[in-house]
Amino acid sequence: MIAKTAAVLVAGLFSGLSWAQIELNKASEIDLDGLKGVGPSLTRQVLHERQKGAFADWADVMQRIKGIGPKKAASLSEQGLRVQGQLYAPSAPALPQPALTPNAPSISCCHTR
Repeated sequence: MIAKTAAVLVAGLFSGLSWAQIELNKASEIDLDGLKGVGPSLTRQVLHERQKGAFADWADVMQRIKGIGPKKAASLSEQGLRVQGQLYAPSAPALPQPALTPNAPSISCCHTR
């Protein structure tokens, strides 16, 4: 009995999570306004830009919508917003490049005796 109850609860949670996902390219004004951190001005910007063409990915959104940067994109993604079905994933920072100096000891070219 407990196993059945647990299974029903887990299934309900997963169905709730999938229901909460919002595709930016199809979201209504009400869907967007319901997200924390999105007000009428940002919603208007999104809808206006979307009329020009669908958003290709999160980088496209951040380039076209003033006010959506990495932090806002991460927050919106955590709330269920998707672009082309994808969560926001920040780019990995570039790794530092090793110095181009040789590790071998220096050899002088001219020795005098």
